Amino acid sequence: MNRQTMLRNLTPLFAVLLALSACTEPAPAEPPLAGAAIGGDFTLTGEDGDPVSWSDFEGQYRTVYFGYTYCPDVCPVDTQRAMAGLKIFEKGHPALGAKIQPLFISVDPARDTPAMLKEFTANFHPRLLGLTGAKAQIDTVTKAFAATYSIGEEQPGGGYLVGHTNITYLFGPEGEPLAILPTDEGPEAVAAELEKWVH
Repeated sequence: MNRQTMLRNLTPLFAVLLALSACTEPAPAEPPLAGAAIGGDFTLTGEDGDPVSWSDFEGQYRTVYFGYTYCPDVCPVDTQRAMAGLKIFEKGHPALGAKIQPLFISVDPARDTPAMLKEFTANFHPRLLGLTGAKAQIDTVTKAFAATYSIGEEQPGGGYLVGHTNITYLFGPEGEPLAILPTDEGPEAVAAELEKWVH
């Protein structure tokens, strides 16, 4: 078989392969935290003093951030960017945005009363819910959610700082970990990440 005949015979095969590749859509990417051992049920105290459990939000997406209201810089910046990103996403996708419950879990239970948390969260998003509890409860929850915190020494003039993980997690409707929201890149990046995984 000469070269020309061989090429003629292969042409229909190439055409079929080309048509198949055009029809095949790329498989959806798996969420970056898929399968990670992060999360789990808990019950803490909400802003109104009532018990709030992780299972209360079954069927909803959830964002989770561990911080504290006396935080001088990191917590307000991270929370502002995450909630501004959520607002951008809500504006473009109101129905999907309504399926996301943002949570702020305090790592400073000695000072963060429900009233303090309510005042803090009101600055960022009308649905952002602050949670607190006894230190033993917070220790259990931070461990389950792969977060850490450490209470600093008393400062001159009173008060103390709390070192903590500053990650904003996104969880799916069944409480499964999906992704970390890129708050360091700003609200638009947060909205783009929500766009990828909230359906």
